Amino acid sequence: MPRATPPVAATPKKSQLNAQGIERAIDRLQERIEELEAFDVRTLVEGRSPEINALEVAIKDTLGRCFGEHTSVFNRFQSAADLRYFSMALYGHEDYSTPTKRNIANAIALLQQAQRTLREDLADLEHDPSAAPSPTVAEAPILSRRVFVVHGHEEGPRESVARFLMQVGFEPIILHEQANQGRTVMEKVEAHGEVGFAVVLLTPDDVGCVKGGTPEPRARQNVLLELGYFLGRLGRAKVCALKSGALEIPSDFAGVVWESMDSNGWKQALGRELETAGYEIDWNKVMRG
Repeated sequence: MPRATPPVAATPKKSQLNAQGIERAIDRLQERIEELEAFDVRTLVEGRSPEINALEVAIKDTLGRCFGEHTSVFNRFQSAADLRYFSMALYGHEDYSTPTKRNIANAIALLQQAQRTLREDLADLEHDPSAAPSPTVAEAPILSRRVFVVHGHEEGPRESVARFLMQVGFEPIILHEQANQGRTVMEKVEAHGEVGFAVVLLTPDDVGCVKGGTPEPRARQNVLLELGYFLGRLGRAKVCALKSGALEIPSDFAGVVWESMDSNGWKQALGRELETAGYEIDWNKVMRG
């Protein structure tokens, strides 16, 4: 007897937002449009830059917040996140600026159309309030794919983690890349602390010991301060500590699980921590990282 073909699940049209959620979604899309308009293509190096990588992640994250990932409306607009131009030339000078400008213009047009779609939804709600989603149905929380990277002096681990996060669809937030605007370090941390997850890099940048003891390698004091800050803000389940080299771990953080960066296994470990925290992870990208 032939095996029955399982029914194909229908792609949901879009997530249901109330009027306040729609207005916030329109504002978020406007923020992405303004960031695209402000992007300077002269910063491109062979078509790439950290800023354009971050923009792609931010646009995809915003569209997911507005319409729900894998919905038909999300699929309609998701090409707005395709900003980079990939050259097919094997040799010779290549113009990356012109095609990247074209991609940015296309992204802006798509995001503006997404805003129009939301404004029409808002008008429909105002015309027929009964169409609003029931307040008794709890919506699943949307996890921000912004990840704060706490680091010390060593650039290698910081760049490796940032590159890996971008590759698997997250936006790394690195403090020294953000404008100071006259703020102290902790004020900057608080200003950019609206993240869904934090990765803390424990590297042997300093030495220290108890009075009369033998100095041992240890992480910088500001790194430990920020580790404590994000443990309090996000909870232990959304903080992953990565340790590089031999260094002292303060006893106050004995309950914090850390992973070693001294082998490539840290990528799989970080992927597992992100997945456990509720994120969807493309394990093919993790294994290629």
